[in-house]
Amino acid sequence: MRPSTASLTARRDPVWLCAAAGLLLAALALCSLFVGKYPLSPEKLLAGDPLQLRVFWTLRFSRTLMGVLGGFCLGTAGFVYQTVLRNPLASPDVIGVSSGASAGAAAGILFCSGTGAVTASAFAGALGGTAVVLGLSSLDRSGKNSTVVLSGIAVHALAQTALMCLKLTADPERELASIEYWIMGSLNGVSLGAIVWNLPLCLGSLLALFLLHRQIVLLSVEEGEARMLGVHVSRLRLLVILTAALTVSSVVSLTGLISFIGLLAPHGARLLTGQNRASTMWLSGLLGGVLLCGADLLARSAAAVELPVSIFTSLLGAPFLIWLVGRERRGI
Repeated sequence: MRPSTASLTARRDPVWLCAAAGLLLAALALCSLFVGKYPLSPEKLLAGDPLQLRVFWTLRFSRTLMGVLGGFCLGTAGFVYQTVLRNPLASPDVIGVSSGASAGAAAGILFCSGTGAVTASAFAGALGGTAVVLGLSSLDRSGKNSTVVLSGIAVHALAQTALMCLKLTADPERELASIEYWIMGSLNGVSLGAIVWNLPLCLGSLLALFLLHRQIVLLSVEEGEARMLGVHVSRLRLLVILTAALTVSSVVSLTGLISFIGLLAPHGARLLTGQNRASTMWLSGLLGGVLLCGADLLARSAAAVELPVSIFTSLLGAPFLIWLVGRERRGI
């Protein structure tokens, strides 16, 4: 006799799932420290070889740290967006973070000089896109989540138009290539200094999201029910979305656009746990780190030249979305 769905769900212990995802993430991070075009060996590192130590600290360690932390941030923010907006397709693209960051980075490449200026421009663009989306959605007094999604689609279209205009003015041999490469996303070139500069904001916004996890779950119910439970829905939704936007902005301003992580990780966590609780939020972050670290390992080892990370996240994401559509149609 086949076990029921309820009994199978009951056996999915979130603690063990988080532990397994954490071990997998640690294994991928360890591999990431030693995989690359220049071979590293633990013996030479322990012996203090100058070149090996330089490659380890300036390239591998910062890249691995960005993969773990960036993936965790994107996975957690994706869970927050999907829960708060009650939309399984919600992601940083819907809220205007990604589109705003693209336009901001392009403006920084064209009109500013230096990696730091481009990072700051992308960060400002991401927050600006989010602010415009939330401002437009506030015009609708009904408080419907669909208004946020529609506002995000409109801002995405406007940001893409601005991006195309900036591309037309870019130098095809230098600036245009930099813009396109940034949009494709990569962990290559992310320095430890840049990570440390963004780290307080990244960790602070993550901590705020986990402290608000009960309120985030309450926002997943109908608005009338949430109000009866004493939740000020509009203010809380605004606070949570802005905090998640800060989390995503601190990542994409350094790495460029990383597609599908914020969409895949929360879906995978819910499928594994069958729940929508704080443990699922943790699992979403861990799976996000697994996806980004795994995609980065493929990006640097699958070909003779390094490929953008989003190529591999998209190769995972598109079939997963098709499978989800088929699953919903079958009523599974």
